[in-house]
Parts: sequence; C-alpha cells; structure tokens
Amino acid sequence: MKKVKVALIGSGNISYIYLNTLVNGGFSIIEVVGCSDIVPEKSKARAELFGIRDMTNEEILNDPEIEIVLNTTQGFAHHEVTEQILKAGKHVYSEKALDTSFAAAKELYDLADSKGLRIGAAPDCYMGSAYQTARKLVDDGWLGVPLFANAFCYRGYGMHERDGEPANPKFGMKGTTIHYDMSGYYYNVLISLLGPVRRVSGYSRHFDRVYTNPRHESYKKPVRKLGGSSVSMGALEFHEGCYANVVMTSEGMGPEIPRVEIFGTQGNLYLPDPNCFGGWGNDIYAQRIGSMEKFKIPFTHGFSDTDPSVIPRSGKYEACFNSHRGVAVVDMAWAIRRDRPHRSSAELALHAVEIADAIDKSEATNQTIVLTSKPERPAPLAAGLFNRSAEASIDNI
Repeated sequence: MKKVKVALIGSGNISYIYLNTLVNGGFSIIEVVGCSDIVPEKSKARAELFGIRDMTNEEILNDPEIEIVLNTTQGFAHHEVTEQILKAGKHVYSEKALDTSFAAAKELYDLADSKGLRIGAAPDCYMGSAYQTARKLVDDGWLGVPLFANAFCYRGYGMHERDGEPANPKFGMKGTTIHYDMSGYYYNVLISLLGPVRRVSGYSRHFDRVYTNPRHESYKKPVRKLGGSSVSMGALEFHEGCYANVVMTSEGMGPEIPRVEIFGTQGNLYLPDPNCFGGWGNDIYAQRIGSMEKFKIPFTHGFSDTDPSVIPRSGKYEACFNSHRGVAVVDMAWAIRRDRPHRSSAELALHAVEIADAIDKSEATNQTIVLTSKPERPAPLAAGLFNRSAEASIDNI
C-alpha cells in the first residue's frame, strides 16, 4: 500500500505529540514529510527533533506529493489556514475546533465538499482504549437503554492572576475559550457512544473578573472580554432519545475535575477524562442492575496512554506527550487508500461546532435550537488488537 505523505502547519505546543505519533508510532500507511510555522525557529526545532524537513507553508501547499496537511495552528487561525490547504487541493485534519463559529465551519465544509476533499478535526481521544471499550459496552447492551449522560469539566485558568496578558492577544475571543476548546472532547465521546444530537438548550457567559495580582499592570481593573464564554451549560437531546448535560468552566480552582457518566436502564458507566486515551488512572468503572458495587472494566482495545513518567524526546514537558493524538490522521490516510469514510469526519467536526454554537445561540435567544447537522457515529475500532497490531484495528471497516 502506497504511503500517504503528510505535512504539518503550526509547530507550536501541540505539534510535538502529533509528530511523535505519526513519525514514531510505527504506522505503515503514513510518511511525515515536514513541518512549518510562522516562527521559523519553532519548525526548525521540530524538524530536527523528528528527522523531517523544515518547510514553509508555501512549500507544503505546493508539494504535489503531500496529500494530507495537519493544521495545528491556534484556533483563531484555523479558518484561514484550512481554507488555504483546501484551495491547494489537499485533505485537511485540523486541531479542535474546526472553526470559531458554525457559519465559518460550514464554509470550510462546503469548500471541501465542492473540491471532493476530506476534512476532519480533533479531538480523536474517542479512538483510545478507554472510550472504545466504553463503546463496546454500550453497543453490546450492557447499559440497557441509555437514559442520561453527565459531562463536566471544571478548570481554573487563572488569567486574572498572571503577571501579564497571554502572548496571544486574541486569546479570549469567541471560539478560543473553554466553551469551544474543551467541549469538543466531551461532544466527540458522547456522539461516539450515543449518536448525534437533535436539539440544544443552554446558557453561557463570560465571567466578570478583575486582575488580582498586585504586580499586574492592570491590577484591580476588569479582565478584558473578547466575546468568548468562560462558563457554559448545555442540555442536549440525542436523536436516539438520551439526554445529556454538558458543563464547562475555566473560572474554577484546581485541580481539574473532568467527568463523563452514562446512566441506563440496566447499568451505569463512569468514564475517565476524555482529554486522555485511557490508562494510568484514566479507567472505566461500571455498575450493573442488581448491585450498587462499582467494578473496574479491563480495556478491550489498544491506543492507551503511555507512561507519563517517561520524558519526551525533546527533554522537556510537552502538551499531551504521552497520548496517541493523531490516530485519526492515520485513519484518514487508510480511508483515502481504501476509499471509505474516515471516522473523524467533516460531519462530526461540523456537528461539534454547531453544538457549542447552539448553546450560545440559545442563551442569546432564550430558545431551544434544533441542529441542522447529523453525522453518523464514527465506526468502532476492532477489539483485541494492541501495540503494533493496533493499526489493524483502524483499518477494519
């Protein structure tokens, strides 16, 4: 099978784990050609670390052999960069979210469709061992009929306490805050388990803060607001009848509290942080009808997180360095060669943005929002395949 050549645009924090997965993961279908960044020193460092080419955006877009471009730029830049990639005739896999609004995401969706190109977006943690095991339990009927889901992410970013503003002056604009950034992890795992969402009601707002650090130049002045929500709650109704509440905030205190729970007619599932792939404390617990005892479920699938104590290749902390982020790019590559749908589809990416957008719209209009997108559930991976053989679990459709 001819390898699919891939390049990466945006060699910032999250680029490490994508390159590590795709270059060092042992996948037979992928060949990483190079990477670029608006700051040349960043792409040069990544290229040297992973033994790939240090390229410019133009070199990537004009290389006829590169088929997939991975867009790991910051959220506010996703639209422009993804549009450039599509216009260059290449498939795109984007960091989450696909875009900063549903209308903008739909433009990219329509552009890709008009050109016959594939587009997809992170997160792909639903393809990890924890949530694929959960998917098998749901599909096998362990819960009976799913009734309710509870998804909860309580974080504290503490921007009001720092010495200065974030390096990125656009941080805080609509589509870049926790309401879009973290919610995608929860939406994707819920959609994988329960199917697409039919309608949404919600509340969202930016929590008013003042700078509390006496060393800050804006001490006691209001924290700037750029339109993004830092507190949100959504009530979701799925097409299959299950209900879920999704709560997001970056205004709490540490430590983070991530929670996903599903309650059914015959059992309950208590699931780990969807920001992780599974293992190292991110485990699954279940209850079955007739007993209130919780018991741990062994994983049925591969792609668990790796040992978090193993230092990254760069010798310093890297974001999500012990995960398998990027397996959805591998799936896209196999899908191209097999001429089949890829799991992290354009429809899934669009749906996740529409859910977040609908919560804001519900807040603004005081109405329940009926969604227009309806993706298929991503196909499950094959069970029982681990380590090097795990690639075969991807190419099983």
